[in-house]
Amino acid sequence: MVKAVVGEEIQLKSVEDRLSHSRLSCQVGLAIGKISTSLDRGFVFDLVPTPLNDAGEVASWIIESKDDNNNKKKGGSKSKTQSDSSSFLSIDKDWVAEHARQVSRMLVGGMKVVGIYIWMNESLFKNSTLVLCQTVKGVADAAPIRDIGWDERLLIHISYSPSRWTCRNCSLSSNITSSSLRPCDFKMGRVFSTLQKFRCIYSFDIRFPIFHESISNPKKFAGIVRDVISSHAEELKGAKALINGNLVNVDEQCSFDGVHEVEFFIPFMQHTSFQAYSEEEVVGILVFTGSVCSYAYSNSKESISQALADLKGDIISSLHSRLDIICDEADGQLDSDSVADVGGEVSTQTPIPHLQLQSLRKGCSLCFPRRVFVPWLGDTYICDYLQPSETLEGVKDHCVELMSMEALTDTSMVLEPEAESATSMKFSTNSNSNSNSFWETAMPVSPELRTLSLNNNSGDKGSVSGKQLEKSSSNDMTGPGSGSNVFFFFFSWCELVLFYCVII
Repeated sequence: MVKAVVGEEIQLKSVEDRLSHSRLSCQVGLAIGKISTSLDRGFVFDLVPTPLNDAGEVASWIIESKDDNNNKKKGGSKSKTQSDSSSFLSIDKDWVAEHARQVSRMLVGGMKVVGIYIWMNESLFKNSTLVLCQTVKGVADAAPIRDIGWDERLLIHISYSPSRWTCRNCSLSSNITSSSLRPCDFKMGRVFSTLQKFRCIYSFDIRFPIFHESISNPKKFAGIVRDVISSHAEELKGAKALINGNLVNVDEQCSFDGVHEVEFFIPFMQHTSFQAYSEEEVVGILVFTGSVCSYAYSNSKESISQALADLKGDIISSLHSRLDIICDEADGQLDSDSVADVGGEVSTQTPIPHLQLQSLRKGCSLCFPRRVFVPWLGDTYICDYLQPSETLEGVKDHCVELMSMEALTDTSMVLEPEAESATSMKFSTNSNSNSNSFWETAMPVSPELRTLSLNNNSGDKGSVSGKQLEKSSSNDMTGPGSGSNVFFFFFSWCELVLFYCVII
Protein backbone atom coordinates (compact mmCIF):
# COMPACT_ATOMS: atom_id res chain seq x y z
CA MET A 1 0.00 0.00 0.00
CA VAL A 2 1.29 3.47 -0.93
CA LYS A 3 1.20 5.61 2.20
CA ALA A 4 1.64 9.00 0.53
CA VAL A 5 1.40 10.51 -2.95
CA VAL A 6 3.19 13.63 -4.17
CA GLY A 7 1.91 15.38 -7.29
CA GLU A 8 3.96 17.69 -9.52
CA GLU A 9 2.59 21.02 -8.35
CA ILE A 10 3.06 23.10 -11.49
CA GLN A 11 1.55 20.53 -13.82
CA LEU A 12 -1.37 19.51 -11.61
CA LYS A 13 -2.32 23.11 -10.87
CA SER A 14 -2.38 23.66 -14.62
CA VAL A 15 -4.75 20.70 -14.97
CA GLU A 16 -7.01 22.09 -12.26
CA ASP A 17 -7.14 25.50 -13.94
CA ARG A 18 -8.05 23.90 -17.26
CA LEU A 19 -10.89 21.91 -15.69
CA SER A 20 -12.15 24.85 -13.64
CA HIS A 21 -12.53 26.98 -16.77
CA SER A 22 -14.31 24.21 -18.61
CA ARG A 23 -18.05 23.59 -18.36
CA LEU A 24 -17.63 19.87 -17.77
CA SER A 25 -19.64 18.18 -15.06
CA CYS A 26 -17.18 15.25 -15.10
CA GLN A 27 -14.02 14.05 -16.79
CA VAL A 28 -12.02 10.86 -16.48
CA GLY A 29 -8.41 10.30 -17.44
CA LEU A 30 -5.12 8.61 -16.55
CA ALA A 31 -2.66 9.37 -13.78
CA ILE A 32 0.94 9.13 -15.06
CA GLY A 33 3.69 8.80 -12.50
CA LYS A 34 5.99 6.50 -10.60
CA ILE A 35 5.54 4.15 -7.66
CA SER A 36 8.43 3.60 -5.25
CA THR A 37 7.83 0.55 -3.07
CA SER A 38 11.09 1.19 -1.21
CA LEU A 39 9.88 4.66 -0.17
CA ASP A 40 6.18 3.66 0.17
CA ARG A 41 5.39 6.65 -1.97
CA GLY A 42 3.73 7.45 -5.25
CA PHE A 43 4.68 10.34 -7.51
CA VAL A 44 2.22 11.80 -10.03
CA PHE A 45 3.72 13.62 -13.01
CA ASP A 46 0.61 14.47 -15.01
CA LEU A 47 -3.09 13.78 -15.46
CA VAL A 48 -4.03 12.95 -19.07
CA PRO A 49 -7.71 13.10 -20.14
CA THR A 50 -9.07 10.16 -22.08
CA PRO A 51 -9.81 11.43 -25.62
CA LEU A 52 -13.05 11.12 -27.54
CA ASN A 53 -13.71 7.66 -28.91
CA ASP A 54 -14.04 6.80 -32.61
CA ALA A 55 -17.67 7.92 -32.56
CA GLY A 56 -16.73 11.32 -31.13
CA GLU A 57 -18.17 10.57 -27.68
CA VAL A 58 -16.64 11.41 -24.30
CA ALA A 59 -15.47 8.66 -21.94
CA SER A 60 -17.60 9.73 -18.95
CA TRP A 61 -20.99 11.35 -18.44
CA ILE A 62 -23.70 11.89 -15.82
CA ILE A 63 -27.01 10.02 -16.00
CA GLU A 64 -30.06 11.03 -14.03
CA SER A 65 -31.83 7.96 -12.75
CA LYS A 66 -35.27 9.53 -13.39
CA ASP A 67 -34.90 8.97 -17.12
CA ASP A 68 -31.68 7.31 -18.22
CA ASN A 69 -32.36 7.62 -21.93
CA ASN A 70 -33.63 11.18 -22.14
CA ASN A 71 -31.38 12.83 -19.59
CA LYS A 72 -28.01 11.38 -20.51
CA LYS A 73 -25.54 14.24 -20.44
CA LYS A 74 -22.27 13.63 -22.19
CA GLY A 75 -19.80 16.30 -21.20
CA GLY A 76 -22.65 18.67 -20.29
CA SER A 77 -22.34 21.86 -18.30
CA LYS A 78 -22.40 21.88 -14.52
CA SER A 79 -25.80 22.60 -13.02
CA LYS A 80 -26.19 23.76 -9.44
CA THR A 81 -29.77 22.57 -9.46
CA GLN A 82 -28.90 19.08 -10.56
CA SER A 83 -30.01 16.51 -8.02
CA ASP A 84 -26.92 14.45 -7.23
CA SER A 85 -28.85 11.96 -5.18
CA SER A 86 -30.80 10.89 -8.28
CA SER A 87 -27.80 10.87 -10.62
CA PHE A 88 -24.86 8.58 -11.16
CA LEU A 89 -21.64 8.42 -13.17
CA SER A 90 -21.28 6.30 -16.28
CA ILE A 91 -17.84 5.51 -17.81
CA ASP A 92 -16.85 3.82 -21.04
CA LYS A 93 -14.48 1.50 -19.16
CA ASP A 94 -13.24 -0.32 -22.25
CA TRP A 95 -12.23 2.92 -23.93
CA VAL A 96 -10.40 4.21 -20.85
CA ALA A 97 -8.56 0.85 -20.66
CA GLU A 98 -7.61 1.07 -24.34
CA HIS A 99 -6.28 4.58 -23.74
CA ALA A 100 -4.18 3.23 -20.87
CA ARG A 101 -2.82 0.42 -23.06
CA GLN A 102 -1.65 2.83 -25.74
CA VAL A 103 -0.26 5.41 -23.33
CA SER A 104 1.73 2.75 -21.45
CA ARG A 105 3.69 2.08 -24.67
CA MET A 106 4.79 5.72 -24.73
CA LEU A 107 6.25 5.71 -21.23
CA VAL A 108 9.91 4.98 -20.47
CA GLY A 109 11.61 3.37 -17.48
CA GLY A 110 10.19 4.33 -14.10
CA MET A 111 7.07 5.93 -15.63
CA LYS A 112 3.78 4.06 -15.38
CA VAL A 113 0.04 4.49 -15.66
CA VAL A 114 -0.44 4.50 -11.88
CA GLY A 115 -4.22 4.94 -11.85
CA ILE A 116 -6.99 7.29 -12.96
CA TYR A 117 -8.38 10.67 -12.00
CA ILE A 118 -11.98 11.86 -11.95
CA TRP A 119 -13.29 15.45 -12.04
CA MET A 120 -16.71 15.66 -10.37
CA ASN A 121 -18.41 17.00 -7.26
CA GLU A 122 -18.16 15.33 -3.89
CA SER A 123 -21.72 14.04 -3.45
CA LEU A 124 -21.83 12.45 -6.89
CA PHE A 125 -18.44 10.82 -6.25
CA LYS A 126 -19.89 8.98 -3.25
CA ASN A 127 -22.56 7.46 -5.50
CA SER A 128 -19.99 6.31 -8.08
CA THR A 129 -17.28 4.42 -6.20
CA LEU A 130 -18.16 1.04 -7.68
CA VAL A 131 -17.93 2.14 -11.33
CA LEU A 132 -14.70 3.99 -10.53
CA CYS A 133 -13.16 0.89 -8.95
CA GLN A 134 -14.16 -1.17 -12.00
CA THR A 135 -12.53 1.41 -14.25
CA VAL A 136 -9.33 1.31 -12.22
CA LYS A 137 -9.30 -2.49 -12.49
CA GLY A 138 -9.70 -2.30 -16.27
CA VAL A 139 -6.83 0.17 -16.54
CA ALA A 140 -4.60 -2.06 -14.41
CA ASP A 141 -5.33 -5.06 -16.63
CA ALA A 142 -4.62 -3.08 -19.81
CA ALA A 143 -1.42 -1.47 -18.50
CA PRO A 144 0.03 -3.91 -15.95
CA ILE A 145 2.95 -3.04 -13.66
CA ARG A 146 4.72 -6.37 -13.29
CA ASP A 147 8.18 -5.41 -12.11
CA ILE A 148 7.33 -4.00 -8.65
CA GLY A 149 4.62 -6.37 -7.41
CA TRP A 150 2.21 -3.53 -6.62
CA ASP A 151 -1.37 -4.83 -6.47
CA GLU A 152 -3.11 -1.45 -6.18
CA ARG A 153 -3.71 1.66 -8.29
CA LEU A 154 -4.44 5.28 -7.43
CA LEU A 155 -7.78 7.02 -7.73
CA ILE A 156 -7.36 10.79 -7.65
CA HIS A 157 -10.54 12.82 -7.12
CA ILE A 158 -10.57 16.50 -8.10
CA SER A 159 -13.72 17.95 -6.56
CA TYR A 160 -15.16 21.29 -7.66
CA SER A 161 -17.85 21.33 -4.96
CA PRO A 162 -16.22 21.68 -2.51
CA SER A 163 -12.90 22.49 -4.19
CA ARG A 164 -10.28 19.98 -3.05
CA TRP A 165 -8.00 17.09 -4.06
CA THR A 166 -8.09 13.62 -2.51
CA CYS A 167 -6.31 10.39 -3.31
CA ARG A 168 -7.22 6.78 -2.58
CA ASN A 169 -5.59 3.39 -3.03
CA CYS A 170 -7.78 1.01 -5.01
CA SER A 171 -7.22 -2.70 -4.38
CA LEU A 172 -7.08 -4.93 -7.46
CA SER A 173 -8.63 -7.95 -5.79
CA SER A 174 -10.95 -10.05 -7.95
CA ASN A 175 -13.94 -9.00 -5.83
CA ILE A 176 -14.23 -5.28 -6.59
CA THR A 177 -16.50 -3.38 -4.19
CA SER A 178 -16.79 0.17 -2.94
CA SER A 179 -14.80 -0.90 0.14
CA SER A 180 -11.78 -1.53 -2.14
CA LEU A 181 -10.88 2.15 -1.73
CA ARG A 182 -8.59 3.27 1.09
CA PRO A 183 -7.45 6.87 1.65
CA CYS A 184 -3.82 7.94 1.43
CA ASP A 185 -2.07 11.25 2.01
CA PHE A 186 -1.85 13.56 -1.00
CA LYS A 187 0.17 16.72 -1.39
CA MET A 188 1.79 18.75 -4.14
CA GLY A 189 5.45 19.52 -4.53
CA ARG A 190 8.34 19.70 -7.01
CA VAL A 191 8.61 16.14 -8.37
CA PHE A 192 10.60 16.68 -11.57
CA SER A 193 13.41 18.50 -9.79
CA THR A 194 14.15 15.35 -7.75
CA LEU A 195 14.48 12.99 -10.74
CA GLN A 196 17.75 11.34 -11.74
CA LYS A 197 18.08 10.48 -15.45
CA PHE A 198 19.63 7.26 -16.83
CA ARG A 199 20.21 6.16 -20.42
CA CYS A 200 21.73 3.23 -22.29
CA ILE A 201 21.76 1.58 -25.70
CA TYR A 202 21.46 -2.17 -25.35
CA SER A 203 22.60 -4.41 -28.23
CA PHE A 204 21.55 -8.04 -28.54
CA ASP A 205 21.82 -11.05 -30.84
CA ILE A 206 19.63 -14.07 -29.99
CA ARG A 207 19.50 -17.32 -31.97
CA PHE A 208 16.74 -19.72 -31.06
CA PRO A 209 16.12 -23.19 -32.58
CA ILE A 210 12.64 -24.26 -33.72
CA PHE A 211 12.20 -28.00 -33.14
CA HIS A 212 10.49 -30.72 -35.19
CA GLU A 213 8.87 -32.12 -32.06
CA SER A 214 6.71 -29.00 -31.70
CA ILE A 215 5.05 -29.55 -35.09
CA SER A 216 2.25 -31.47 -33.39
CA ASN A 217 1.62 -28.44 -31.17
CA PRO A 218 2.78 -25.49 -33.30
CA LYS A 219 3.08 -21.92 -32.03
CA LYS A 220 2.70 -18.80 -34.07
CA PHE A 221 5.64 -16.53 -34.87
CA ALA A 222 4.49 -13.85 -32.41
CA GLY A 223 4.02 -16.37 -29.59
CA ILE A 224 7.53 -17.76 -30.03
CA VAL A 225 9.01 -14.26 -30.04
CA ARG A 226 7.15 -13.39 -26.82
CA ASP A 227 8.64 -16.47 -25.18
CA VAL A 228 12.13 -15.50 -26.36
CA ILE A 229 11.76 -11.94 -24.99
CA SER A 230 10.40 -13.19 -21.66
CA SER A 231 13.20 -15.73 -21.39
CA HIS A 232 15.84 -13.09 -21.99
CA ALA A 233 14.23 -10.85 -19.36
CA GLU A 234 15.32 -13.40 -16.75
CA GLU A 235 18.92 -13.24 -17.99
CA LEU A 236 18.90 -9.46 -18.09
CA LYS A 237 17.94 -9.30 -14.42
CA GLY A 238 21.41 -10.59 -13.52
CA ALA A 239 23.32 -8.15 -15.74
CA LYS A 240 25.99 -6.02 -14.08
CA ALA A 241 26.35 -2.34 -14.88
CA LEU A 242 28.83 0.47 -15.33
CA ILE A 243 27.50 3.98 -14.75
CA ASN A 244 29.38 6.76 -16.51
CA GLY A 245 32.15 4.23 -17.06
CA ASN A 246 32.59 3.41 -13.37
CA LEU A 247 31.67 0.61 -11.01
CA VAL A 248 29.36 1.97 -8.31
CA ASN A 249 27.68 0.75 -5.17
CA VAL A 250 24.15 0.05 -6.42
CA ASP A 251 22.77 0.20 -2.88
CA GLU A 252 23.63 3.88 -2.61
CA GLN A 253 21.70 6.86 -3.93
CA CYS A 254 22.78 8.63 -7.11
CA SER A 255 23.60 12.27 -6.47
CA PHE A 256 25.26 13.31 -9.75
CA ASP A 257 23.71 15.83 -12.12
CA GLY A 258 22.99 15.27 -15.80
CA VAL A 259 22.20 12.11 -17.71
CA HIS A 260 23.92 8.97 -16.39
CA GLU A 261 25.20 6.66 -19.14
CA VAL A 262 24.75 2.96 -18.32
CA GLU A 263 26.44 -0.11 -19.80
CA PHE A 264 25.06 -3.58 -19.05
CA PHE A 265 27.22 -6.73 -18.94
CA ILE A 266 25.84 -10.25 -18.63
CA PRO A 267 28.43 -12.54 -16.96
CA PHE A 268 29.71 -15.11 -19.45
CA MET A 269 27.87 -18.45 -19.32
CA GLN A 270 25.54 -17.28 -16.54
CA HIS A 271 22.24 -19.23 -16.64
CA THR A 272 23.50 -20.82 -19.86
CA SER A 273 23.07 -24.39 -21.04
CA PHE A 274 25.24 -25.74 -23.84
CA GLN A 275 23.47 -28.29 -26.00
CA ALA A 276 24.01 -29.98 -29.35
CA TYR A 277 21.28 -30.86 -31.83
CA SER A 278 21.27 -32.74 -35.10
CA GLU A 279 19.54 -31.44 -38.21
CA GLU A 280 16.72 -33.96 -37.77
CA GLU A 281 15.70 -32.24 -34.54
CA VAL A 282 15.54 -28.68 -35.85
CA VAL A 283 13.15 -27.14 -38.39
CA GLY A 284 14.86 -23.76 -38.51
CA ILE A 285 16.60 -20.95 -36.67
CA LEU A 286 14.95 -17.81 -35.34
CA VAL A 287 17.37 -14.85 -35.14
CA PHE A 288 16.48 -11.77 -33.11
CA THR A 289 19.00 -8.93 -33.33
CA GLY A 290 19.10 -5.19 -32.78
CA SER A 291 19.67 -2.32 -30.38
CA VAL A 292 17.29 -0.72 -27.90
CA CYS A 293 17.72 2.81 -26.61
CA SER A 294 16.37 3.09 -23.08
CA TYR A 295 15.71 5.95 -20.66
CA ALA A 296 14.73 5.72 -17.02
CA TYR A 297 13.86 8.27 -14.33
CA SER A 298 14.42 7.62 -10.65
CA ASN A 299 13.72 9.65 -7.54
CA SER A 300 16.92 10.95 -5.96
CA LYS A 301 16.09 9.14 -2.68
CA GLU A 302 15.88 5.76 -4.42
CA SER A 303 18.91 3.52 -4.72
CA ILE A 304 20.85 3.09 -7.95
CA SER A 305 19.69 -0.54 -8.08
CA GLN A 306 16.11 0.69 -8.56
CA ALA A 307 17.16 2.86 -11.50
CA LEU A 308 18.95 -0.10 -13.10
CA ALA A 309 15.86 -2.27 -12.58
CA ASP A 310 13.76 0.44 -14.26
CA LEU A 311 16.15 0.48 -17.24
CA LYS A 312 16.05 -3.31 -17.59
CA GLY A 313 12.28 -3.31 -17.35
CA ASP A 314 12.10 -0.58 -19.99
CA ILE A 315 14.24 -2.60 -22.41
CA ILE A 316 12.00 -5.65 -22.15
CA SER A 317 8.73 -3.68 -22.23
CA SER A 318 9.98 -1.82 -25.32
CA LEU A 319 10.55 -5.10 -27.15
CA HIS A 320 7.09 -6.31 -26.14
CA SER A 321 5.55 -3.00 -27.25
CA ARG A 322 7.15 -3.25 -30.69
CA LEU A 323 5.84 -6.77 -31.09
CA ASP A 324 2.37 -5.64 -29.98
CA ILE A 325 2.40 -2.88 -32.60
CA ILE A 326 3.34 -5.36 -35.32
CA CYS A 327 0.61 -7.76 -34.19
CA ASP A 328 -1.99 -4.97 -34.13
CA GLU A 329 -1.04 -4.11 -37.70
CA ALA A 330 -1.16 -7.79 -38.69
CA ASP A 331 -4.68 -8.09 -37.29
CA GLY A 332 -5.70 -5.24 -39.57
CA GLN A 333 -4.02 -6.97 -42.51
CA LEU A 334 -6.01 -10.12 -41.87
CA ASP A 335 -9.19 -8.11 -42.08
CA SER A 336 -8.18 -6.54 -45.40
CA ASP A 337 -6.44 -9.57 -47.00
CA SER A 338 -3.26 -7.54 -47.34
CA VAL A 339 0.13 -8.62 -48.62
CA ALA A 340 3.07 -10.07 -46.66
CA ASP A 341 6.69 -10.54 -47.78
CA VAL A 342 7.78 -14.09 -47.08
CA GLY A 343 10.94 -15.64 -48.46
CA GLY A 344 11.47 -12.67 -50.77
CA GLU A 345 8.18 -13.33 -52.60
CA VAL A 346 5.15 -11.06 -52.31
CA SER A 347 1.83 -12.86 -52.16
CA THR A 348 -1.55 -12.62 -50.45
CA GLN A 349 -1.32 -14.75 -47.32
CA THR A 350 -1.25 -14.77 -43.54
CA PRO A 351 0.84 -11.89 -42.07
CA ILE A 352 4.19 -12.98 -40.63
CA PRO A 353 3.27 -12.59 -36.92
CA HIS A 354 0.48 -15.15 -37.40
CA LEU A 355 2.59 -17.71 -39.30
CA GLN A 356 3.33 -21.11 -37.81
CA LEU A 357 7.07 -21.44 -38.29
CA GLN A 358 7.12 -25.24 -38.18
CA SER A 359 5.11 -25.39 -41.41
CA LEU A 360 7.23 -22.91 -43.39
CA ARG A 361 9.44 -24.09 -46.25
CA LYS A 362 10.96 -20.69 -46.93
CA GLY A 363 12.70 -18.16 -44.75
CA CYS A 364 11.08 -14.89 -43.71
CA SER A 365 12.15 -11.64 -42.08
CA LEU A 366 10.42 -8.88 -40.16
CA CYS A 367 11.64 -5.40 -39.19
CA PHE A 368 10.58 -4.06 -35.82
CA PRO A 369 9.54 -0.41 -35.34
CA ARG A 370 12.25 1.93 -34.16
CA ARG A 371 11.92 4.02 -31.03
CA VAL A 372 12.01 7.82 -30.95
CA PHE A 373 11.90 10.14 -27.94
CA VAL A 374 9.76 13.25 -27.59
CA PRO A 375 10.36 16.06 -25.03
CA TRP A 376 7.64 15.91 -22.39
CA LEU A 377 7.50 17.71 -19.03
CA GLY A 378 10.53 19.24 -17.39
CA ASP A 379 13.63 17.53 -18.76
CA THR A 380 11.85 14.21 -19.31
CA TYR A 381 11.06 12.30 -22.49
CA ILE A 382 8.31 9.98 -23.58
CA CYS A 383 8.61 7.69 -26.60
CA ASP A 384 6.80 6.49 -29.68
CA TYR A 385 7.50 3.89 -32.37
CA LEU A 386 7.88 4.34 -36.11
CA GLN A 387 7.33 1.66 -38.72
CA PRO A 388 9.72 1.87 -41.71
CA SER A 389 7.03 3.61 -43.77
CA GLU A 390 6.04 6.15 -41.09
CA THR A 391 7.32 9.68 -40.43
CA LEU A 392 7.51 11.98 -37.43
CA GLU A 393 4.16 13.49 -38.37
CA GLY A 394 2.50 10.40 -36.92
CA VAL A 395 4.42 10.89 -33.68
CA LYS A 396 3.08 14.44 -33.41
CA ASP A 397 -0.48 13.21 -33.82
CA HIS A 398 -0.05 10.49 -31.18
CA CYS A 399 1.31 12.96 -28.64
CA VAL A 400 -1.58 15.36 -29.17
CA GLU A 401 -4.30 12.70 -29.07
CA LEU A 402 -3.02 10.29 -26.41
CA MET A 403 -0.98 12.55 -24.12
CA SER A 404 -2.96 15.79 -24.54
CA MET A 405 0.21 17.63 -25.50
CA GLU A 406 0.53 20.73 -27.63
CA ALA A 407 1.50 19.95 -31.21
CA LEU A 408 5.24 19.82 -31.82
CA THR A 409 6.38 22.75 -33.92
CA ASP A 410 10.00 21.62 -34.29
CA THR A 411 10.56 17.94 -35.06
CA SER A 412 14.32 18.43 -34.64
CA MET A 413 13.68 18.20 -30.89
CA VAL A 414 12.67 14.54 -31.33
CA LEU A 415 15.57 12.21 -30.53
CA GLU A 416 16.21 9.37 -32.99
CA PRO A 417 19.04 7.33 -31.42
CA GLU A 418 18.06 4.03 -33.01
CA ALA A 419 19.13 3.34 -36.56
CA GLU A 420 16.58 2.70 -39.29
CA SER A 421 15.08 -0.78 -38.73
CA ALA A 422 17.59 -1.37 -35.93
CA THR A 423 15.73 -4.39 -34.56
CA SER A 424 14.67 -7.31 -36.73
CA MET A 425 13.61 -10.95 -36.74
CA LYS A 426 14.71 -13.54 -39.31
CA PHE A 427 13.68 -17.16 -39.67
CA SER A 428 15.89 -19.53 -41.69
CA THR A 429 14.56 -22.99 -42.50
CA ASN A 430 16.43 -26.29 -42.50
CA SER A 431 15.78 -27.08 -46.18
CA ASN A 432 17.92 -28.08 -49.14
CA SER A 433 17.05 -24.94 -51.05
CA ASN A 434 18.32 -22.74 -48.24
CA SER A 435 21.09 -24.83 -46.71
CA ASN A 436 23.88 -22.26 -46.85
CA SER A 437 21.74 -19.57 -45.28
CA PHE A 438 20.55 -21.95 -42.58
CA TRP A 439 23.99 -23.14 -41.49
CA GLU A 440 25.53 -19.68 -41.65
CA THR A 441 22.67 -18.47 -39.45
CA ALA A 442 22.94 -21.38 -37.03
CA MET A 443 26.73 -21.21 -36.64
CA PRO A 444 28.03 -17.81 -37.74
CA VAL A 445 31.81 -17.68 -38.06
CA SER A 446 33.68 -14.48 -37.35
CA PRO A 447 36.23 -13.15 -39.90
CA GLU A 448 39.09 -14.08 -37.55
CA LEU A 449 37.95 -17.70 -37.37
CA ARG A 450 37.49 -17.87 -41.14
CA THR A 451 41.08 -16.67 -41.59
CA LEU A 452 42.34 -19.28 -39.16
CA SER A 453 40.42 -22.02 -40.97
CA LEU A 454 41.82 -20.95 -44.36
CA ASN A 455 45.37 -21.02 -42.98
CA ASN A 456 44.89 -24.60 -41.86
CA ASN A 457 43.39 -25.64 -45.21
CA SER A 458 46.42 -24.25 -47.04
CA GLY A 459 48.78 -26.66 -45.34
CA ASP A 460 49.63 -24.78 -42.17
CA LYS A 461 50.24 -27.29 -39.37
CA GLY A 462 48.74 -24.81 -36.93
CA SER A 463 47.66 -25.52 -33.39
CA VAL A 464 45.39 -28.22 -32.06
CA SER A 465 42.55 -25.72 -31.80
CA GLY A 466 43.04 -24.76 -35.44
CA LYS A 467 42.78 -28.39 -36.59
CA GLN A 468 39.69 -28.86 -34.48
CA LEU A 469 38.12 -25.87 -36.18
CA GLU A 470 38.99 -27.28 -39.60
CA LYS A 471 37.41 -30.60 -38.69
CA SER A 472 34.28 -28.87 -37.49
CA SER A 473 34.04 -26.96 -40.76
CA SER A 474 34.43 -30.02 -42.94
CA ASN A 475 32.25 -32.46 -41.00
CA ASP A 476 29.68 -30.55 -38.99
CA MET A 477 28.73 -27.72 -41.32
CA THR A 478 28.31 -29.50 -44.65
CA GLY A 479 24.61 -28.71 -44.75
CA PRO A 480 21.55 -30.94 -44.69
CA GLY A 481 21.61 -34.32 -46.31
CA SER A 482 24.73 -35.98 -44.85
CA GLY A 483 22.90 -37.36 -41.83
CA SER A 484 25.82 -36.57 -39.48
CA ASN A 485 25.52 -32.82 -39.00
CA VAL A 486 25.61 -31.53 -35.45
CA PHE A 487 25.48 -27.89 -34.33
CA PHE A 488 25.55 -26.26 -30.93
CA PHE A 489 23.54 -23.63 -29.10
CA PHE A 490 24.39 -21.59 -26.06
CA PHE A 491 20.95 -20.77 -24.68
CA SER A 492 22.09 -17.32 -23.76
CA TRP A 493 24.41 -15.43 -26.09
CA CYS A 494 26.04 -17.72 -28.62
CA GLU A 495 28.41 -15.21 -30.17
CA LEU A 496 29.34 -12.65 -27.53
CA VAL A 497 31.75 -13.24 -24.70
CA LEU A 498 30.36 -10.17 -22.97
CA PHE A 499 26.94 -8.67 -23.45
CA TYR A 500 27.49 -4.98 -24.05
CA CYS A 501 25.77 -1.77 -25.00
CA VAL A 502 27.06 1.17 -27.06
CA ILE A 503 26.86 4.56 -25.43
CA ILE A 504 25.80 7.58 -27.41
